[in-house]
Amino acid sequence: MFEWKSWLGLIIAVVIALIAVVIAVGVVSLVVRGISRHRPGVYETLAPVRQRLRVLMALFAVWIALAATNPIADEGILDIINYIFRVSVIAAAGWVLVSVMNLLLGRALVRYPLDVPDNRVARRVRTQVQVLRRVLTAVITIVTVGAILMTLPGAQAVGASVLASAGVVSVVAGIAAQSALGNVFAGMQLAFSDAIRVDDVVIADGEWGRIEEITLTYVVVSIWDQRRLVLPSTYFTTTPFQNWTRNATELLGEVNFDLDWRVSIDQMRTQLKKIVAETELWDGRTANIQVVDTTGGFVRVRVLISAADSGAQWDLRTHVREEMVDWLQSKNPAALPRQRVLMVENEARARTKASTEPQDRGLFSGSAEADARRQEFTGAIPVDENVPEGTPVEGPDLTLKKD
Repeated sequence: MFEWKSWLGLIIAVVIALIAVVIAVGVVSLVVRGISRHRPGVYETLAPVRQRLRVLMALFAVWIALAATNPIADEGILDIINYIFRVSVIAAAGWVLVSVMNLLLGRALVRYPLDVPDNRVARRVRTQVQVLRRVLTAVITIVTVGAILMTLPGAQAVGASVLASAGVVSVVAGIAAQSALGNVFAGMQLAFSDAIRVDDVVIADGEWGRIEEITLTYVVVSIWDQRRLVLPSTYFTTTPFQNWTRNATELLGEVNFDLDWRVSIDQMRTQLKKIVAETELWDGRTANIQVVDTTGGFVRVRVLISAADSGAQWDLRTHVREEMVDWLQSKNPAALPRQRVLMVENEARARTKASTEPQDRGLFSGSAEADARRQEFTGAIPVDENVPEGTPVEGPDLTLKKD
């Protein structure tokens, strides 16, 4: 007669248990595949849960087979084997619970996509779910570890001694972990107060970027140049920062020009309307030009434009700036900035030199004798009617002839 409580019986029982697990897993897979025909993506979504559930079922089935056909007579070895399986099953169960929790939260997030124009609600929900996932994962881990510790022989006595000294330990732990606990509570406050959300555009610590991740203790900001800025959660609860997408994603942007006084503002407005009408980056809300300052020898012209989000707003600003610079160079060069310099210092030096240097004494100016000589050569020469024609007249080599 075949004896099940033998090594051969143990091997057969383990094989039967594993075959039963494979059959059960196959049935579940067929059911899930049938559901995925009507709801695409379900089979791929359940993949992590199915893998972990297989491990749990296999451990449990082998443990049952071992308990039913155990040929080991030594009670000490048998207790050790049972303890190993007990701890493994508890750990696998916690692993499966984490996977199920992630599955449920992930399915909830499917209803809130981020790739929509107005995703404020989706960003808030994703932020809260992200923090909630971490909290639940920590709770499941703590409960699993506690359940494993409770299986240790004499664990109740250890727990009693720990509880007896809980007062001292709590004080020491509170002082040592004050900063860490502050970050934890700050992270939960950020998640549920709607101050910042995942994918929010912020300026924090002088850097422009998007909120990439919110944990219980820190926040990761993805900066525009692909760097990552990691800030403690308390930074966003104690330090002022800019949130560009707090209520909506639409933004206004400005482009400033320092131009010459001869610029034509009306022509610039006409050109701006033409530029924004030809690009999809403009959301159609605002496109205007204003003269905001006229100091320093220039006219400060501000171009105000709007876009649907921060990324489009940045690209629109650069596009308008480039197109407007090209138009100013080719169509309106008189508006380009110029520096006008009046050489006041050189002019004053010339006047001082003219007043201090002596006047040149010329042949016909500068003295009484020179003035008399000028009068002789430029004054009227008297003509005597009785002088015969051809008679020499006193003067500097001049001969007067009577007509």
